[in-house]
Amino acid sequence: MGILDKFEKGVERAVNSAFAKTSRGDLKPVEIASALRRELDDRAAVVGRDRTVVPNEFTVELSPTDLAQVEGWGADTLADELATTVTEHAGRQRYAFVGPVTVTFVEGDTLDPGRFQLRSATVRGAVAPATSAASSRHPMVDIDGQRYLLTGPVTVIGRGSDADIIVDDPGISRRHLEIRVTPDGVIASDLGSTNGTYVEGHLVPAATLVDGNTVTIGRTQILFWTGADDDEEG
Repeated sequence: MGILDKFEKGVERAVNSAFAKTSRGDLKPVEIASALRRELDDRAAVVGRDRTVVPNEFTVELSPTDLAQVEGWGADTLADELATTVTEHAGRQRYAFVGPVTVTFVEGDTLDPGRFQLRSATVRGAVAPATSAASSRHPMVDIDGQRYLLTGPVTVIGRGSDADIIVDDPGISRRHLEIRVTPDGVIASDLGSTNGTYVEGHLVPAATLVDGNTVTIGRTQILFWTGADDDEEG
């Protein structure tokens, strides 16, 4: 690999720092990060005005030796770092995802140590990291500084592991709030929660959301945007 550019140096600091004491230099996480970036660029597909969709699910095939090394480092931690790298690169390039970004490591018996193969897929989910602007078709919510595009027709927010957006707040029920995107508007509905759902400070069983609304569940505020001033995407 040639001299690292500024992006790759940043990736190397972010990804390799946690593993510097254990890595022997055979498998370099920064090379996987660079391959993920190239995969986004190579598979970017223009699907509408100002909307370029890229893969969001990535499988990294490793030799048995390297997979054991990754598991020793902490496979989940490394996968999260790489997913963050993918999301940040997509944001800089104004790419859009249609589902959550995941990175998974699997074993490839035919691979030599230090070599890997990368597969990617575009898989629709209920939410995606917000790397592009909100629209009436794909509204955006901001929860504790994390922004999500609502890419599916129904999104469930709650404390439980089966929610589409998981919020760590003891005042929130496991399945607390449903946001449904319909042709007639975006509807927020309380799912029988213990503490209720508030829209603009009013306790409501359900409400049609408009651009700029604040929804409160537990102690958590959810900011809602549709990009109402922008034309609807194609």
